[in-house]
Amino acid sequence: MSLFTFWNKGTTDEEQMLKKVRDGDKAAIEWLYRHHVRYLTALCSRYITNDEDIRDVLQDTFIKIYNSLDSFTFRGKGSLKAWMARITLNETLSFIRKNTHFDTVDIDNHDVDTTEEDVETDGITDEMLHQFIQELPDGYRTVFNLYVIEEKSHKEIAQTLGIKVNTSASQLHKAKAMLAKRIKQYRTTNPT
Repeated sequence: MSLFTFWNKGTTDEEQMLKKVRDGDKAAIEWLYRHHVRYLTALCSRYITNDEDIRDVLQDTFIKIYNSLDSFTFRGKGSLKAWMARITLNETLSFIRKNTHFDTVDIDNHDVDTTEEDVETDGITDEMLHQFIQELPDGYRTVFNLYVIEEKSHKEIAQTLGIKVNTSASQLHKAKAMLAKRIKQYRTTNPT
């Protein structure tokens, strides 16, 4: 049975596909890569903006995934994707820890409105919001994504990135302020 037939006959048994990957089936390995690469690239690109760096991190990620498959325990549909996402996030954060200085990027307090309110995003497309987040300095973007998307606490973020809890809170505060300012500027120049 071909992989195409296997996958399209209504069977969603990732466990059988995973067994083929573990057995070294080249078509199954390629399926694993092609089936997950877009999602994992999107996850990585929330934190890293340089395409070459993203490719490097994903290469390291897939090597780690293939080398760690024997330690993966299948827990139902979606568990493989979640496991791969966790490895991708860990590899991404490892890259960031090695290449980002969280205390070096600073902004003047008078340059940004530092309200504690959440940023209002009504009327802003997901693509535009993603672009605004990508424009944040590395440290701000990393902490913002970990706090907002991954729902990590400042304590968890600090432990993950090797920074102080106050640094995490400050980075998030400044990221939100910069996003609010950027959205306000966008709305001023692009009224609805």
